[in-house]
Amino acid sequence: MFGRRRREESPVPAEEFARTEETAKGPARESGPWDAADAYPERERVDLGGLRLPVDQGFEVQLNLAGEQIVGAVILFEESALQIHAFAAPKRSGIWDEVRAELAAGVKAAGGTAEEKEGPFGVELDARVPADGVAQPVRYIGVDGPRWFLRAVVSGRAATDAGVAATLEDVVRDIVVVRGDEPMVPKEPIELRLPPEARQAMEQQAEAPNGRDLRPFERGPEIAEIR
Repeated sequence: MFGRRRREESPVPAEEFARTEETAKGPARESGPWDAADAYPERERVDLGGLRLPVDQGFEVQLNLAGEQIVGAVILFEESALQIHAFAAPKRSGIWDEVRAELAAGVKAAGGTAEEKEGPFGVELDARVPADGVAQPVRYIGVDGPRWFLRAVVSGRAATDAGVAATLEDVVRDIVVVRGDEPMVPKEPIELRLPPEARQAMEQQAEAPNGRDLRPFERGPEIAEIR
């Protein structure tokens, strides 16, 4: 026969409770790309809905469309391109390992080469992708976030020039991902949208006799749509 022993309750100090609560939520991110719920540093960013994209003078920003849906962005800088796509991911696990394997298999099937190496965001894929009969260097970067996955593809000069690459890597670090609360299938693209002022400028550009002289923003990058 077992008796019951009364247990003395001791209050948990407020600072200890705060540490416990923080541990339950997971460690705070020390650098970006950031989740919209993070306390991220303020700077000029283009609000694309699912992504808040940092911009600087000298950048040209283009948008990837699948039908009428905006699914990604491309930053052109110094003979280089940085492609950014954000996807939904499972709540309790990342998908970069799986995606990286799929990318490597696709590159090799196309006659290229791909090997893993350690980069500023962890393991990335260093590839040589055939294009017009020439193997072009490409870097595939992946970052697993809370219920989202960010894929960055660096090509052109920045794939081999560390100085130019550093500028584009800083762009990746300052991206803010806005996943939203709606249910999404893993690997489903997080939908983007044009900010109102850019959409208005593009509509004016389409109607103008010489639309090439118009810019969606008075300063900062040029935004165009690519399909």
